[in-house]
Amino acid sequence: METRDWNEEKSYTSIVTAGSPQELKERRTACQSVLLEQLNVIPIEQWMLRVNAMHDLIAQTAVQICEAQMKEAGFGPPPCAYSFIVFGSAGRMEATLWSDQDNGLIVEGEPDVANNQYFKDFGAMLSDMLEEVGYEKCEGKVMCSEPMWRKTLPEWKKQLEGWANQLEWEPIRYLIISSDMRHVAGNTELSAEWLKALHHCFIDNGKLSTAVLRNTVRHKATLNLLGQVLTERFGDYAGGFDIKYGVYIPLLNIVRHLSLLHGITESSTLERIKILDEIHKYQHLEEIRRAFLTALRLRVNTPYNIENGLLTSSDYVAESDLKNKQLMSELRESLLLVRRIHRALQRQLRSAERK
Repeated sequence: METRDWNEEKSYTSIVTAGSPQELKERRTACQSVLLEQLNVIPIEQWMLRVNAMHDLIAQTAVQICEAQMKEAGFGPPPCAYSFIVFGSAGRMEATLWSDQDNGLIVEGEPDVANNQYFKDFGAMLSDMLEEVGYEKCEGKVMCSEPMWRKTLPEWKKQLEGWANQLEWEPIRYLIISSDMRHVAGNTELSAEWLKALHHCFIDNGKLSTAVLRNTVRHKATLNLLGQVLTERFGDYAGGFDIKYGVYIPLLNIVRHLSLLHGITESSTLERIKILDEIHKYQHLEEIRRAFLTALRLRVNTPYNIENGLLTSSDYVAESDLKNKQLMSELRESLLLVRRIHRALQRQLRSAERK
């Protein structure tokens, strides 16, 4: 155990001393090898914290390398303060070893042509660098290379307010993505101001909460009428179960919705559950916590491939694993809980829409 801890510490230290994307990728690969040895040896919540600590160190180092390369390329140092932020599973500190990019930039001050050009180039370089290090580009384009996710603080505030006022599916989806924001590098004050602006949108705004609830209650059917687990019938994953969209995302959506209702600024699902529990207003939180830990454990144990030292996974529990009675029992129990809460939320939504 001592050797493992020492190796882990050594791996983390090596990340922050990387001087190029190639070195950073090599050190990521070495660090994730140590983490894979620890999988299912230590509690899943502890393992996830270690994995996400690695991702944060890689991102922070990539930001530093990117600044240095921009300077070498003749762009000079950053013209003003900025904050590199993450969304999605990274924002919730729930990223797997194969998670892709979900990030953005907050730039200090009012819009400025020169500053805008610098951070446009910086965002593109940083996103390319993260891809080189092993983080695939986000299919939904939630990246600092995209204008929607790279703005000055005043522009961000205006955009957040605009999404909150539209109440349509797509802008509410963007707002939900934003609500998982977490600061990783750069100026912390910009991130704090951004977060304050986001949560201000929800104060005494019942229509917005209802719109978020409308997005929350959508999920794929995972149990049939007899309460049996529905597996994929066709395709590459026939016989397998989609743990990401079947259990993990429905549970985090439920917790996120309740957290936004109460102005909880924590982004981690487990931390949100802990704070919600302190409110003493909701039942089933301990059941939700247990089901969520099950979802995390099953998700990081899905079959994966290794190519050039980097991992990829489909997020499907393999058909062979589903033959394990203990696993299937835990999965079914989690799905029954998700179905029960979703039905309650659907009733709540119908009531809110009638009003």
